[in-house]
Formats: sequence, structure tokens, C-alpha cells
Amino acid sequence: MPVADFEPVIGLEVHAQLLTRSKIFCGCSTQFGAPPNTQVCVVCLGLPGALPALNQAAVEMAIKAGKAFGCRIATRSIWARKNYFYPDLPKGYQISQYELPICSGGAVPVPGLGSIGLERIHLEEDAGKSVHTAGGSKVDLNRSGVPLIEIVGKPELRSAEDASEYLKALRLSLIYLGINDGNLEEGSFRCDANVSVRRKGTSRLGTRVELKNINSFRFVRQAIEFEIARQVEVIESGGAVAQETRLFDHEKGVTRPMRSKEEANDYRYFPEPDLPPLVVSPEWVDRVAVPKLPHEVASELTSAGVSPADARTIVADPRLVEVHRRVGGDPKRAALFVVGELLRALNDKEADLGALRFDPALVREVWKLQDAKAISSTAAKEVLAELIRTGEAPQAIVDRKGLAQVSDAGALEAVVDAVIARNPAEVEKYRGGKASLLGFFVGQAMKDLKGKGNPGALNALFRKKLGQ
Repeated sequence: MPVADFEPVIGLEVHAQLLTRSKIFCGCSTQFGAPPNTQVCVVCLGLPGALPALNQAAVEMAIKAGKAFGCRIATRSIWARKNYFYPDLPKGYQISQYELPICSGGAVPVPGLGSIGLERIHLEEDAGKSVHTAGGSKVDLNRSGVPLIEIVGKPELRSAEDASEYLKALRLSLIYLGINDGNLEEGSFRCDANVSVRRKGTSRLGTRVELKNINSFRFVRQAIEFEIARQVEVIESGGAVAQETRLFDHEKGVTRPMRSKEEANDYRYFPEPDLPPLVVSPEWVDRVAVPKLPHEVASELTSAGVSPADARTIVADPRLVEVHRRVGGDPKRAALFVVGELLRALNDKEADLGALRFDPALVREVWKLQDAKAISSTAAKEVLAELIRTGEAPQAIVDRKGLAQVSDAGALEAVVDAVIARNPAEVEKYRGGKASLLGFFVGQAMKDLKGKGNPGALNALFRKKLGQ
């Protein structure tokens, strides 16, 4: 029986580091890239007698995520010790939430898939990091104690591609909320995938396998696709899928066993004795403001006349949304600038979206010059490109580069007369009915004017002079 006769059942667990300046239970910095073991203290090192103190900003970011995704925000949640032994966990346990998380329920909006349900969102501290080199393994505890939210999705995804799209939508939403930077390479957005298969038409779930710490959307697709095929092959050969945790080897494109899959009782959860219950009042929840999510911004753009394709391009980066907002004016025209001239400059490394040299509002000044026929459409593109590169005022660019459009009737008439005089054969053909030659005449005039002539005025003059 081929893979097509089986239905994958996929649920994703995402660990997202929160953008607080300090760790969740101490005042150590969360800045990435510091020398190993320089952002630690007695609390995040787990030294005897050290007591945790909760970071309020981390709680507010968890509330923001819960509100954005329509979760139920618990007025009282409990901290729990999750016990396991690993070199990068100095305490021998992780402070997390188990039975009573801060957020439950809710859903993540995913373009093309609708909404994917959530089981819960809970707060916890990150572990340290084991660094493996040819000379041996070392532990960097700078990451230990960095605040996380774990976002546990329901097993509602049915393909590797759907899983990838869900992760992209979730990551972008967290960036819009301002609570996570979405950096997969630095490990601030990490994914574990729970994958099982069942024969189509059956409702009973298969044995679940967990794929750990996958750090790119492409690897998520590859890992899940391989695991689906592997499980089907095991079942078809008469075997049974083992409940286990597996790692994805991206170089070989395979998953390999890591350990037998733990159940909740393996972690011996019990309430954290050094922290009181987390109490969140309705007033506190109300005070947490939630910005628009990507799908809401996209909907506003399309309602304003922006094409769906351009809206998707803009919404993919909140910095592009901000540029579009600052350009102002006609939303559709502003969108064409963002996806056209601006993206072209970004691709050519002539602009940096994180440090733009120009004021986006000046784009409207270019439009005014073009609409007033002071510059041609071709010249307008040149002015916009120079504006993006230098930030110079549009009128100054026009003056410096000599891009002003010639609209003076006397100057244009002299050029028109000259073109007619040196092209008698074409004039005769035009007057004989070959109307398409009008474009030839206008082109000759534009050449004489070095591209600065007003095409509309030239058209009218040629028609008048040639008797049409």
C-alpha cells in the first residue's frame, strides 16, 4: 500500500524566545552572541539557595500572544518543575508550566489553511546550549533562563507543506506582535514536530514520533516527508512504529533515533515551591495592547485596492508595511513603489531596509512632479531610484540631473517642425493613411529632446501639423 493510502497527522510544538532584555527569573542579559558563560548568575546557574524572581515583561508578552490567537487567559496559573538530566540544565530541572498554563485554546490564522487550533501556550525558561567540537563538548549557559513561550498546536496538519506554512504564519505573527525576532539560525524560533500516520478512512491515531529542534522551514518539510515515508514502510513491512524521539540529519535527509519518547510522568512534574501561582487580573489582560496580525493587515491593503499578490509581498515583512504607511497617498500607488522600485533597490544592495537613507513621504513629491507633467514617467523612475540611494530631495535630483520635462509650446513646436522637415517620405506615408507613423515622429522628437519632451503635447502637435 503506497504512502498515498495513508493520512499523516502532524502537530507542532514551537519554542519562541521572548524579546525581553533580561532573563525570566533573574536580571542577566538575553543578548545573543556574548562570549560563553558571561551572562550568568547564581539563579540561572542553579546554585543552591538561589531564588527565582519573575520577569513581568515575559508574562505580558505571553498574554499578548494569547490575546492575539484568541486563547483563554488563565487568571491563575501554576509553575512546575520539569525534571530531567542533561549537561546544559545545571539545576536538573526546568521551570515550566504543566497542568495550569497561562493560555489555553485559541488558533493561529494560516493563509490558505484557515485556522489551526492550539492546545496551549505556556511560559518556561530555556536551557543552556551544548557546543560540540572536534576537541570535545562544552556547555554555554548564556541561554539558560532566557524566557520562552511554548506554543503547542493541535494535530490538525495533514502534510509537510501545511506544517511549513503554519510555521511561517506563526513566526510572522510573533514578529508582528513584537515578542519574538523569528531568527531560526540563532535558535530563537525552534520547532518540534509530532508525526504519525494512519490508513485513510480510519479515525484511530497512529503511534506518534517526535522530531526535535528543526531550524528551517525547508528542513521541516524534508524531515516530516521522510518520517511519513519511514513510518508507512515500517507498517507495510509488518512492523510497529516505535514511540520515540528522533533527530533530523539534514545532510543525509533522514531521521535517526535519539531516545525513547518521554511521557509526562517521566518528567516527574510537581509545583515549583520557590514561585507562587501566577495571578493575572482581567484589568492586566485589558491593558496589554495587541497590534494587527499579518492577515488583518493584508485584508486592509486589498480592501484599499492593493492587489493580493502585492499585499502578500508587503505583509511578509513588517518593515515594508511601515514604509507603505509612511509613503501614504494612494495605497495602490504606494504598494507599486514598495514592490517595484524599493524591492529592486534592496535586491541590488542599494538600500538597507533596516537603515533607509530616505524619507518615504518624499515619494509623494515625485508623484506630484510626474502628475504635473514636470517630469516624464521614465524620469520619475530615475528620480525614485536616486531618492532611495541618496535621500536627496526630488526637485534637487531633477535639477541636478536635468530631468525636467520640456512642455513649452514654442520649444516643442520647433522640434516638431524639424522632425517633419527631415522626414518627408514618412510624412507622405502618414498623410496617405499610415497612422502608425505617429509614434515614429514622437520618438524622433523625444530623441532630439533627450527624452525630456512631453509625449502628450508632442502627439497633439504632430497631429495638428500633419493635418489630423
